[in-house]
Amino acid sequence: MQSGLTPFDLTALRFMVTGALVLPFAKAWWPRHLPLQAILSMSIFGPGAVYSILMYFGLKGASAAYGGAFANGSLPIFTILLGLLFAGRVPSWQQLVAVLILLVGAVLVALPGMRAGGNSVASAIGFFLAASAVLSIYFVGVKHWQIEARQALVLVSVPNALLFLPVWFFFLPSTMQDAPWPTILLQAAFQGLGPGFLAVILFSISVRILGPTPSAGLAAAVPASATLLAIPILSEIPTTIEWIGIAIVTAGLVLLLGGGQPETRSLSK
Repeated sequence: MQSGLTPFDLTALRFMVTGALVLPFAKAWWPRHLPLQAILSMSIFGPGAVYSILMYFGLKGASAAYGGAFANGSLPIFTILLGLLFAGRVPSWQQLVAVLILLVGAVLVALPGMRAGGNSVASAIGFFLAASAVLSIYFVGVKHWQIEARQALVLVSVPNALLFLPVWFFFLPSTMQDAPWPTILLQAAFQGLGPGFLAVILFSISVRILGPTPSAGLAAAVPASATLLAIPILSEIPTTIEWIGIAIVTAGLVLLLGGGQPETRSLSK
């Protein structure tokens, strides 16, 4: 977010790369067996343009620590609620307790970074929560329709690239023309290959194997993982409260992943 590019520019760079990579395989990978409802849900609510823009606007208004705590930390909660409402997936008490533990740990890890605040923390939290809700729809949909990794990749990448890029080019504010080429290339490589390509594949594999709630719980561990990675990469030693948060997140993950599959029932019965 310090690159000087607008949130729309960062989103455009993501889908320039993923669109170019996936478009040649779109015909072969397109899941023709899925109903229109599934295709629209995965394209709109996956980690596509809507999710990306919400996250970027949140990061414009608050420090990244808020994003870790509220966007990733709330993801298991939204996933449980949606699974209950639309898929009849009833979580166990062990899973509910584990999610609460994860949320507490994520907030503790993020507390030092939250002190940096931001220009508009309240609205940023709203953007983060909205992004979390959007991604939780995708998690539940991947499991419900049993969408494979390459199918998820084409459903997210191709429609978003074909629809968003023309809108961005002709109508949305951009600072791309003023940005240095090294910045543009770096962001294109990171946004396109990281969140745009690899994350879509790995999320879909995780959801199909572990289920939506455990996968969302792993996403909630992002702040703790980043804090640990900062030790060897940035030589940043966590504070006492961050170490406590990391320990709590670890305990929550162990409890969540050891909770087994939740009981399911049909809402139509």
